[in-house]
Amino acid sequence: MRIGQNPAKFVNTVEKPANITVVILSYIPYISGFYAQALDVLRVCLNSVFNENKLEFDLMVFDNGSCEEVQDYLLQEQRDGKIQFLTLSEKNLGKGGAWNVILRSAPGEYIAYADSDVNFHQNWLSQSMQIMKTFPRVGMVTARPFFTKREFLTSTFNWAENAPDSKIERGKLIAWDVFSQFNLSLGQEIDAIRAEYEAAEIVQIEHAGVKAIAGASHWQFLTRKDVIAQFLPFDMTRPMGQVRQLDEKMNAAGYLRLMTAEPLADNMSNTLTVNTESQANADSAHSFRKKKSLLEFGPIKKLLLALHHRIFLLYYDKR
Repeated sequence: MRIGQNPAKFVNTVEKPANITVVILSYIPYISGFYAQALDVLRVCLNSVFNENKLEFDLMVFDNGSCEEVQDYLLQEQRDGKIQFLTLSEKNLGKGGAWNVILRSAPGEYIAYADSDVNFHQNWLSQSMQIMKTFPRVGMVTARPFFTKREFLTSTFNWAENAPDSKIERGKLIAWDVFSQFNLSLGQEIDAIRAEYEAAEIVQIEHAGVKAIAGASHWQFLTRKDVIAQFLPFDMTRPMGQVRQLDEKMNAAGYLRLMTAEPLADNMSNTLTVNTESQANADSAHSFRKKKSLLEFGPIKKLLLALHHRIFLLYYDKR
């Protein structure tokens, strides 16, 4: 027999979730090797979310089977009131599997998603929301301009070219340091980045006095819950590598994919090191010196020169 009355019966009001849910997906299986700085990166990411001070939001974190140290940190952040909704998965569901959970369960009308290695700038969310509410039929807004493949932008271009009140500008509309910083964070070489920059044509669209760069990406985006729901569930057979499905499906469904004209989010990847051209050149020179020193080591030098000699004779000695 029940003893007493449930105190919840006498509660007359309940909390309502914010209209915007910021969702962070984390996965740090151990704190070493590739993931040596990953927990520090996660801390920076979660703290930077609060660089937005114009809009109210709830913070949701889905942890995709991280190690105990990471989950303990997230639990403490929730106890401190920084995380409103926290899910700790026992297993790694992959990015698509995690999306199927969090993009359905996020309570806000708008969802601002990010991987756990994103560093947000001042008022990143409100400036993204301005684009979302100014342009028609927006599917995704990413808070950083970078070069994206044109085949995922056909719907955006079609709308811009046919809308009588839109203005289109093409050219090198992303500063070199902004362009190179993002690509360096992806592990690309500086020479390849410069070649891509020289070949790239950036498209900027102005509508109702608001400017946006054509493009968006799955690593960070603002969307509407009723829009993203059209593409669920995501059926991905690998933990990573198939997330571009979202970019493809948004474009195929006729939604605009846009970015802020200014960088309001950085991709930190797995380190807190700032990605700059000078740092990349210094790292490259250091790597070259290490390789050169190794190549001068006696036994290795002798072996390689002998191999070179044998290859030369094989191709050019016709006796």
